[in-house]
Amino acid sequence: MGTWRPASLSFPACLAGGPGVPTSSDGEPRVLSAARSGVEVETEPRAWELDARRGEDGSVALCTIQRHWEYICNHNKDKTKILGDKNVDPKCEDSDNKFDFSVMSYNILSQDLLEDNSHLYRHCRRPVLHWSFRFPNILKEIKHFDADVLCLQEVQEDHYGAEIRPSLESLGYHCEYKMRTGRKPDGCAICFKHSKFSLLSVNPVEFYRRDVPLLDRDNVGLVLLLQPRVPRAACPVVCVANTHLLYNPRRGDIKLTQLAMLLAEISSVAHQKDGSFCPIIMCGDFNSVPGSPLYSFIKEGKLNYEGLAIGKVSGQEQSSRGQRILSIPIWPPNLGISQNCVYEVQQLPKVEKTDSDLTQTELDKTEVLVTAEKLSSNLQHHFSLSSVYSHYFPDTGIPEVTTCHSRSAITVDYIFYSAEKEDVARQPGAEVALVGGLKLLARLSLLTEQDLWTVNGLPNENNSSDHLPLLAKFRLEL
Repeated sequence: MGTWRPASLSFPACLAGGPGVPTSSDGEPRVLSAARSGVEVETEPRAWELDARRGEDGSVALCTIQRHWEYICNHNKDKTKILGDKNVDPKCEDSDNKFDFSVMSYNILSQDLLEDNSHLYRHCRRPVLHWSFRFPNILKEIKHFDADVLCLQEVQEDHYGAEIRPSLESLGYHCEYKMRTGRKPDGCAICFKHSKFSLLSVNPVEFYRRDVPLLDRDNVGLVLLLQPRVPRAACPVVCVANTHLLYNPRRGDIKLTQLAMLLAEISSVAHQKDGSFCPIIMCGDFNSVPGSPLYSFIKEGKLNYEGLAIGKVSGQEQSSRGQRILSIPIWPPNLGISQNCVYEVQQLPKVEKTDSDLTQTELDKTEVLVTAEKLSSNLQHHFSLSSVYSHYFPDTGIPEVTTCHSRSAITVDYIFYSAEKEDVARQPGAEVALVGGLKLLARLSLLTEQDLWTVNGLPNENNSSDHLPLLAKFRLEL
């Protein structure tokens, strides 16, 4: 199926006379709906709606897309039902035996990056691209959804200090921020409600390593360990990670190594005294599409990358002709991260004989074993992670999208979480270590590319980033 494109990107769809504003026979703007067959609904909620308001002169002055909550109901291990909700926000409720909380992941589009890549926003009216216009809209979205945890990407440092952090603190959030290395002016932030969590640890991750030539990019990650505020003396902690991986579609080797570094830090932070891991939520812009090798590695816990072209890792580009194959191993030993994506512990080998006592045959065998281990093309991680979103509409197979601008409309943003064991099939890595689980209660519906071009793509008058916010509600059993 070819990619759907609007007939024109020269002016906004929401203005009178612009393309994409459907009208009835009397000229009134219609409310559009995209039904999802295969999705069980209680009444007739729409997956999205277009709300067009008329000005005094009769022109269509404003369009908004209303996204709706989808309840996730697990009746048994094999069947998950999604229930429409009459546009009601499922409130998180705590009790003696459960702790409910919500998480938003949102790439808010750094103003400097917007201006450096202005060719991506030729379809936008100039006024909607100004930070003075965009930030109030972004803050309005954050206020409206009122998530307990925010994972934000492309948070520009000067805006963070002057506006973003003070505004979020006034809403009851505690904010932690990690700026990109080098001269990059943006970074990742994790903010959480004081009323829901207390902070146990802050763990920034820098993907730039001076001693590793492969890792010459300035991307970062941030990992927090949070303690739910509940009256019980003993309560599971939650590990929340946020990242923005390298964009370059042709450098899958760097992307996989950055991901391995993040997973190693998560493993270190989430590891508990009994050898298990606390519940994990991993958010961010991974610059990889659903079904790609990088995405599959996150969900399946393993990846054999032998013979895999570097340009195929993220799935952002269909053709990778002329590109080299991933080296084995991808990253050098001095990075200190194993093929299981954990920090390696430097241990002296237990030797019963001295070197002089070893025969040449024994030395040869040892060398062969070490070489074979080092040259393994199998990556693994210890977590059993699920994606909040399914990435495709069940009735049509049309992809959901999380970002949309002049050149692209795809999914690159995700919320991954360690699911309850009864809700997911046992995945590779789960047998290595037990993982605490979360139950997914609800998610905010996503849209198709055509939906977004109906309101002139992103950013627009109401959605002030080129990404959509992702939002999920979870339950932690106490």
